[in-house]
Amino acid sequence: MTKYIVQGGHPLFGEVEISGAKNAAVAILPAALLVDGVCRIENIPQISDVTLSLKILEHLGAGIRVINRHTVEIDSSHIRSTRTSYELARKMRASYYLIGALLGRFGQAEVAMPGGCNFGVRPIDQHVKGFTALGAKVMVEGGFINASTENGRLKGANIYLDVVSVGATMNIMMAAVRAEGNTIIENAAKEPHIVDLANFLNSMGANIRGAGTDTIKIQGVDRLRGGSYAIIPDQIEAGTYMAAVAATGGQILVKNIIPKHMDCITAKLVEMGVEVEEREDTLLVRRSGPLQKANVKTMPYPGFPTDMQPQITTVLCLAEGTSLVTESVWNNRYRYVDELKRMGANIQVDDKTAVVEGVDHLTGAPIQACDLRAGAALVIAALAAQGESEISCVQYIERGYEDIVTKLQGLGATIRAVEVPGESEELEAHIG
Repeated sequence: MTKYIVQGGHPLFGEVEISGAKNAAVAILPAALLVDGVCRIENIPQISDVTLSLKILEHLGAGIRVINRHTVEIDSSHIRSTRTSYELARKMRASYYLIGALLGRFGQAEVAMPGGCNFGVRPIDQHVKGFTALGAKVMVEGGFINASTENGRLKGANIYLDVVSVGATMNIMMAAVRAEGNTIIENAAKEPHIVDLANFLNSMGANIRGAGTDTIKIQGVDRLRGGSYAIIPDQIEAGTYMAAVAATGGQILVKNIIPKHMDCITAKLVEMGVEVEEREDTLLVRRSGPLQKANVKTMPYPGFPTDMQPQITTVLCLAEGTSLVTESVWNNRYRYVDELKRMGANIQVDDKTAVVEGVDHLTGAPIQACDLRAGAALVIAALAAQGESEISCVQYIERGYEDIVTKLQGLGATIRAVEVPGESEELEAHIG
């Protein structure tokens, strides 16, 4: 069992290189199943969700060739099964993208229910609505989502999403690229990783227009060929390091980013008194004065991202005055608040709103990550706190952050990963 030991209270200085986007990679890797030839995918983040995704593809019969730490070649021309490994698929939420990919390629899919997911708590009803509109029959049996078509090929359709859903938009897009005829997805999500998935599929021969707007039009093609593609930088990883320097003070250069993707995060940090200087593919972020209160409401892109809510809430714990944080995307995303309270934070949660009274400082404490982004928030809290913190359940953090300890050490943080005796924690899928 790994824990992070953090000696807090030190400002951050230096440069940090941002890895490929986790939220894009976990969709693009399953999308490789739609391609008859060999896909070369570059700028893949070294995170546990990617490792799991590659294992699932290999289990289905894909040929995986690792070129280097961040580049793989995937050959899906000899897939031998459309049924995923139950043990592997249930460990990550993004395994549901395998449904759209397998259904689009083979007209059938049997995918284990994603970890921690069911139709009530984390609904995938919009995914199912889309698959059904395309001509698939979808059932849940024995822990698996079974989707199939009568003649082996989906048919294009007009699909209106009742709610803006990133997962449903991407999943339906994958299912539709090889469908017969045209598909229109209305009220589609607009996140950068949706555009990245569309660009990947188009580079392999798909015909997708409108990704990044609320209407996506897809003209089905008979096959996708092989090719090369590089994943975009990770907006949320970059935002997490920006939040870290906001909390601790100091100055860092965030490298390998797309500044436009960062606007929603940058604007809120500037409002809080953080200085952000935009350059071509970097952001210079510094904070020397006091943090100011702010109100934050998570929204679909281009609004403030839900995946940054725990991190910004942690920063607001140290701001002057009272801040309000409203979570409008996910339920139950404040479970980390009790851990921040152990460190001296003053937060009251009422349903989807957190009232944050700024405090002079946080104090180091033993704390436990409960999901990916909450874990990142606790790392930020530990970096800013006075004294030592011990963070457990860090396997959640490593689902989405490549080399986080090494990168923070490069910014002058006193943080180390230590192995401690104890039962190994099972890697479950959580929000993020």
